Amino acid sequence: MREWVLYGANGYTGELIARQAASEGLRPILAGRDAPAIRRLAGELGLEARVFALDDPEALRRGLAGAALVLHAAGPFSRTSAPMVAACLESEVHYLDITGEIPVFEACRAQDARARERGVVLMPGVGFDVVPSDCLAKALAEALPEATRLELAILALGELSRGTTKTMIEHLGAGGVVREGGRLVPIAPGSRTRTVRLGGRERLVVAVPWGDLATAYASTGIENITTWMSFPKAQIRGMRALRLLAPLLRLRPVIKVLQALVDRRVTGPDEQVREAGSSEIWGRVEAPDGRAVEGRVRTPEGYKFTVIASLASVRRMLEAAPAAGYQTPATAFGSGFVATLPGCSLTVPETAGA
Repeated sequence: MREWVLYGANGYTGELIARQAASEGLRPILAGRDAPAIRRLAGELGLEARVFALDDPEALRRGLAGAALVLHAAGPFSRTSAPMVAACLESEVHYLDITGEIPVFEACRAQDARARERGVVLMPGVGFDVVPSDCLAKALAEALPEATRLELAILALGELSRGTTKTMIEHLGAGGVVREGGRLVPIAPGSRTRTVRLGGRERLVVAVPWGDLATAYASTGIENITTWMSFPKAQIRGMRALRLLAPLLRLRPVIKVLQALVDRRVTGPDEQVREAGSSEIWGRVEAPDGRAVEGRVRTPEGYKFTVIASLASVRRMLEAAPAAGYQTPATAFGSGFVATLPGCSLTVPETAGA
C-alpha cells in the first residue's frame, strides 16, 4: 500500500486514528510539530515519524515527500488547513481532513480548478463532520431531485475533545449562519429554533453553522439549507446572551485566554464514553410543490465514528481515488458510503405528499 501521512497524530483524535490504523495493518507516517510526542507514539506503534511545522513551506514539502495523501488532523483547521492544502497542491498529494469548519470547506472548494489541474483530490470533512450528514443530504436529494430546501438536525451524545472545543471558541464571535438563495446569510446566535424527533422523542433544536451549509450545497446543489443541533433550553438561552459579547469574543487575545483554559481543563471523552455514545441525524428536503422526503442516519459516538470514517476514506483513496478536484465524502464515494461503515445506518423513504 502506498505511503500516507497522518498530520497531527499526537492530538486527541489524531492519536485515536493512529492507534486504530496500526491495529488494522495500515501504516501511516505519523507527523506533527511536537517532536517528543510524535516520536514517542511512532515508536510505540512501530511507525515512521516525521516532524515539521506548517509555517515552514520547505519542511512541509519534505514532510510530504513520497506520500500519496495526507489525512490532516491538526486543528483549528481555519488556521492549519491553508498551508497544508497549498503544500499538497504543489506536491501533488491528495488532501483529506476531519474539519467541520465552513470557511475551510469554502476555501477548498475555491481551489477546485487548481486541484483538477494538479491531479489532486481536496476532500475536507471525512469524520463526523461531515460524512453522515453529507451522505444523508445527497440521498435525500436523490430521492427528491426537485428539492429546493434542505434541513439537517444533529443529536450528538457525548463529550467534546480539547481540539473541538478550541475550534468552537475560534468561531464564538461569528454568530450563526444559514444558506438562502445559494448565499451564506448571517443570523443571530440562538435566533432560530424548532422541534425535531431525535433519539426517540421530540427535541428542541437551534440553527447552528454546521459544515453542511458548505458541503451539502456542493453535494446537492440545493440553495436553501438550515442545519440544526439539539441543545438543552438553558444552553440555547446562553447562545442568545452571547450576542452582547460577540465583539469581545472576536478579539484574538480573548480567544487565546479561553483556549488556554481549555488546554488546562478539557481532555476529551474516554473509551467508555466513546463506546457507549451514539449520534443521530435527521434530514428533510422539500420541493416547491410541497412534496417532501425525510430520512435519518445513525452512527456510533462522534469521535469513534471519525476514526472509522476517516480510515475508510483513506483506504478508498489509496485503492481508487475519485476524480481530481474538490470533493465531499458523498460526491467521492456515493450517498450510501455511510451505510457501509460499522455501526451505521441510513434510512431514506420514498417521496411523501405534502
